[in-house]
Amino acid sequence: MEFLSERREVSKPKGAFFLQLRATAAIAMLLASTAPSWALGQQTQQPPTPPQATTQTNPQTTTAQSGLPPEPVPNYTQPLFMRPTNRDFTQPRGYWPNPIAPYQPTTLAPPRFFNSLRLGDLVKNGKIYLSLSDAVLLALENNYDIAIQRLTLDIADTDIMRAKSGTNLLLGVSSGLLTGTLGNAGQTVTGGGGPGGTAAAAGGAGTGAGGQALTTSGTGPAPGNFDPILTGNIQIQRQTIPQSTPAFAGALALSQNTNQYNFNYAQDFITGTNLKVGFNNSYTTTGNVFSAYSPQLQSTFNAQLTQHLLYGFGWGVNGRFIVQAKNDRRIADSAFRQQLLYTVNQIENIYWGLVSAYEDLQAKNRALQQSSQLLSDDRKQLEIGTMAPLDVVSANSAVEVDKQAVIASQSNLEYQQLIMKQAIARSLEDPTLANAPVIPTDRISLIEMPEERRSADDLVRQADANSPAIEQSILAIKNDEITLKGARSGLLPTVDVYAFYGASALGGSQNPNCINFGVSGETPCPPGQYPSVGYGSTFSNLFNSSGPDKGVGFNISVPIRNRFAQSVQERSELEYRQAQMRLQQLYVQTRMNVVNAQFALTNDRASVQSAIATRDYDRQSLDAELKKLHLGASTTALVLQQQRALATAESSVISSTAKYAIDRAALGQILAATLDRLGISITEAATGNISQAPVIPGLEPAKALPEVTVPAQPQNLQQQEKQPVPEPQNAPERPQPTQPPPQQPQ
Repeated sequence: MEFLSERREVSKPKGAFFLQLRATAAIAMLLASTAPSWALGQQTQQPPTPPQATTQTNPQTTTAQSGLPPEPVPNYTQPLFMRPTNRDFTQPRGYWPNPIAPYQPTTLAPPRFFNSLRLGDLVKNGKIYLSLSDAVLLALENNYDIAIQRLTLDIADTDIMRAKSGTNLLLGVSSGLLTGTLGNAGQTVTGGGGPGGTAAAAGGAGTGAGGQALTTSGTGPAPGNFDPILTGNIQIQRQTIPQSTPAFAGALALSQNTNQYNFNYAQDFITGTNLKVGFNNSYTTTGNVFSAYSPQLQSTFNAQLTQHLLYGFGWGVNGRFIVQAKNDRRIADSAFRQQLLYTVNQIENIYWGLVSAYEDLQAKNRALQQSSQLLSDDRKQLEIGTMAPLDVVSANSAVEVDKQAVIASQSNLEYQQLIMKQAIARSLEDPTLANAPVIPTDRISLIEMPEERRSADDLVRQADANSPAIEQSILAIKNDEITLKGARSGLLPTVDVYAFYGASALGGSQNPNCINFGVSGETPCPPGQYPSVGYGSTFSNLFNSSGPDKGVGFNISVPIRNRFAQSVQERSELEYRQAQMRLQQLYVQTRMNVVNAQFALTNDRASVQSAIATRDYDRQSLDAELKKLHLGASTTALVLQQQRALATAESSVISSTAKYAIDRAALGQILAATLDRLGISITEAATGNISQAPVIPGLEPAKALPEVTVPAQPQNLQQQEKQPVPEPQNAPERPQPTQPPPQQPQ
């Protein structure tokens, strides 16, 4: 028994070191049981990932694994971070030279609602002689769709500054196309990337007309507040406290005056570190006889540094929203380029619609002149008795039909002119501009463009490399990877280590009411029993270890079962795979659009050539039929039939030519080469100050034909010229001189 008792005494751990060692071992085992599998190297617990499911963001790797030719690396929109003004909204306002500038609201100049002076310079003799280059230039300056999208660049900058503050609540930017301008528009691949549903999204980073909503964005550990917070509390208190035991307090009521001066500083860092510093001071005077000092100075200081070790650790997790905001800014740049491509293509379509309406009215007037001349000739022959009355009635009916066609064509032309003016102007309140007819001065040339002779594979590679939609999809996938990083960090338990240092110090002057209790009873404290300590000495005692408070420790928080974090991580992984498939779908859609556009140009060219040949044949046939009629070898019905055939052929030429022009512009939009083809500087387009007019290839001047106008336009102009013109809200500034305007058709 004595042997066993001695053995038990020997086996007991001696000292605090063994207790700390045992506690450390227990904590290590707890962490090991909750650590993720990748930390322990347990890769065999998960099934092997097939090659098709590897997380690749480069389309070259994905297509190479499937045996297809690799997609080209996208040409990102350059230059990055374009801005409409010199104001950089990514940078906060500093304290110098105005210390209160960070706390004042930002005021911006009101938008411009008047037209640029270029538009007024195009008005000649009450008419607007408009070339396609002028139309594109005016749209870059005045079009509301481009102007609204231009502000998105600055809006995206505000999210970067917002992310730098440490928040995880990004507002996002809209990358969808603005389609407020009326008129035709070509179809192309639109929409961004990002996982989620397949319904059209209203906005948000990485989403477009056919984009997908990023539903798990922002998940995972929220970063701390990177902007330091300094708080202060100054309080002056005067208090009288009735005493229930006056014998111990020395009075029925105690008067106590307290002045508090407390300050705290807190800041989080991108590494997952948190710093808190507190500095508290109090100045107290009291009538309590048990208090040695009155007035009493008391100061405390505490600094604590906390570091996340698992959940929320590292700059990659805490700085992910800054990277995401910068990606969103690049998406905004791409969306602005996409808006330029869309709007310029829309302006081209509207212009060719105006040309078609203008030429259609010319053709209808020629048909009316022909039918009117035939009616006049038939009436003369009826008077001399060589023409039957039925032929005159038939000719008169044809004239009325042509008059109705002229009226319909005039209405269409007036509407097309209005559509064009609203696309290139910001205000139509000026009656001179509102009623001025628009005369198009350019016509499409049938000269074959270089894109028509290139192979389809070359065009597809160009479209894949330059497409803004593909660029936005790839950037959105990068944001998805950031979301995955946050979701994976959200699976980990919370393990924080912290260290703190603090101190407290006491000072003041001896309480004049101080008493001592002894054998002889209560005696006043002799002078100098408690030496006076000034505030300077009190403050220095905080840092000389006279009253220290220091230590280290750690916190552990382990979510049991962790179902919420698992569901978020799994959903973000599924949405990421969905976004990868959406990107590949965009590549397929782009290829189909390029091939279809190239086929359309080939068919359109053949249609135009066929229509021109048919028109020439019908024109010669009409001339021959008129000669026969004058010789008495034909009838009015046959002449009218040839006139109808010629009118149909001219209409076919006009429509097929317009379709060729529209499809050629659409191919440029699909290839995302419109800006380069027209020589448009995207930097100048971002500011709205265009120094050089676009140079549009494949055009020819209009032929010298009689101009046509809508009869109601001169009357409206005369009536509204008597009314005062409304003043613009802001005084316009005359832009820099550009190239001379194109020659006006005679």
